[in-house]
Amino acid sequence: MSSPTTTPTHKLTPLATLTPPSNSRTWQSAPHPSLPIVATACSDRSVRVYSLTSFTLLHSITGGHKRSVRTVSWKPSTRGQSVLATGSFDSSAGIWRREENGGGREEDFTGRRIGAGGEDSDGDERDDADDYQFSCILDGHESEIKCLAWSPSGQYLATCSRDKSVWIWEELEDDNFETVAVLQEHDGDVKSVAWHPEEDLLVSTSYDDTVRLYKEDADDWVQVSMIEGHEKTVWWAEFEGSGMAGRGWRKDSSDTTLSEQQSSHISELERSGPRLATCSDDCTVRIWRRKAKEGDGNASNKTGVPSIIRSAAIDEEWYQDAVLPQVHERAIYSVSWSRRTGMIVSAGSDGKVIVYKERWRGNAEDGVEGMDVDGAHVEGLGGLTEWVVVAELFSGHDVFEINHVCWAKRADKGRRGEEEEVVLTTGDDGGVRVWVLDEVDAEKV
Repeated sequence: MSSPTTTPTHKLTPLATLTPPSNSRTWQSAPHPSLPIVATACSDRSVRVYSLTSFTLLHSITGGHKRSVRTVSWKPSTRGQSVLATGSFDSSAGIWRREENGGGREEDFTGRRIGAGGEDSDGDERDDADDYQFSCILDGHESEIKCLAWSPSGQYLATCSRDKSVWIWEELEDDNFETVAVLQEHDGDVKSVAWHPEEDLLVSTSYDDTVRLYKEDADDWVQVSMIEGHEKTVWWAEFEGSGMAGRGWRKDSSDTTLSEQQSSHISELERSGPRLATCSDDCTVRIWRRKAKEGDGNASNKTGVPSIIRSAAIDEEWYQDAVLPQVHERAIYSVSWSRRTGMIVSAGSDGKVIVYKERWRGNAEDGVEGMDVDGAHVEGLGGLTEWVVVAELFSGHDVFEINHVCWAKRADKGRRGEEEEVVLTTGDDGGVRVWVLDEVDAEKV
């Protein structure tokens, strides 16, 4: 599979390394949905919360887990407090709470570093009430929890495990969770879970090379689609942001209006809803689209469950829309879809960080007018768009693997706009690095 021979239009440059780094492997970093902070899951059984304003440690959360913390997720839409879910190799998930009395102002996150002796960096004793408080523990999995995620409304928390199961928990009230589903569709270790941004649709990926989607049907959660296409373990999945159809490529610089075909393409994307990006041990990043239903109830039943038991109308058909240019040489562990630009970033075992952008085909300014990209559109609306690599970074964490990559809103004083983003990479070296994506002059590259 080859990529277009274009000159990179962007460059990833280092901005900061979050300090102090962990002394052990770090697995995943989760930016807070509204505050300029990020939580990092660490192998030393802790979660480190850093400021994205000063890039320094604010809190070290310990005491809740007996083994490595593998995954973290912030609960969305909370008022007056931050709620963090943690998943561990000890098979449990933890819920942590912290009252945010400062109102989330930037000056509240300037980087008060917490020392090992329970003191601030200036030597004053800390107020324990300022810390994250362990609220409750969720037990049930028989093996390590690999990933967890809150639904957009915050009503549900999904967890997945090496025990091949996906659990869905519903928070009835503070610290009172009920297990509403135990899904055992996968035949192998479940690597990740993620929620659709607009509805209670859950996706999971697995060692069994498949991607599966679930919805609630008649008070029971059921599999509504199974996606096959990757040839090896699927490590991560993430949905496109809500309302992102056509973002970043609605108009090329040389165009003033969209053609009828382009407008139709965007309309079809809006009908099918946010797409899904997945990455795998097979060194590919793939994009999947949901087939929009016409209301005739004839959607194919891909779950294998007889329609006499369930309504076929709930089943969904997802198909492969694109395979991104293959640049990675080893397993891709993580992929992230920008909610602001629509760009995708990926990282993994080879230490590379790759940024991709979708554009209309036939952009003469880039010198690839009419070029067909092998694998760029396996199925879709006439191949009107293509994905190209716009930035490529080697050895992002020196010789170490990168376990996770994500976009975050830039919050330091050097930011050039309210909507500017940074890329966060989390690695085996214990560090979380912050990168800025800048446009470059092609003639100087």
